[in-house]
Amino acid sequence: MSTTMANAKNVSRKWYILDAAGVPLGRVAVKAATILRGKHKPDFTPHVDCGDHVIILNAAKVALTGNKLLGKKYYRHTGWIGNLKETTAGEMLAKTPERVLTLAVKGMLPDSVLGRNQLRRLRVYKGAEHVNAAQKPEVYPY
Repeated sequence: MSTTMANAKNVSRKWYILDAAGVPLGRVAVKAATILRGKHKPDFTPHVDCGDHVIILNAAKVALTGNKLLGKKYYRHTGWIGNLKETTAGEMLAKTPERVLTLAVKGMLPDSVLGRNQLRRLRVYKGAEHVNAAQKPEVYPY
């Protein structure tokens, strides 16, 4: 018996929907990263991009436990000396909740070309509506 390894020619991609309403941020991000990498498939190959597309709905209703709304900080630098910007998770959830989920999933993917290509298949929406109905996405069970 031989081990089958996936390659770019025989990878089939599906579309899945994850609903983030009331679910902790880390749980949604782990599930999305697993699907994007393809680890839920029996023919997972670490060096091949064999994952599926993920649509995350209700990003504004994601749950943050404990004191994370005020204690969790996001940093970005403008490129100018002394311009390190700091934003709390509560501010970012109020302004751009899609960015909170995207950054959480990005941190769980490889820091390489493979991870950047996998992140391109992630779509995050603030509300319950999405524009990917033509792809016939399935609801992924938690």
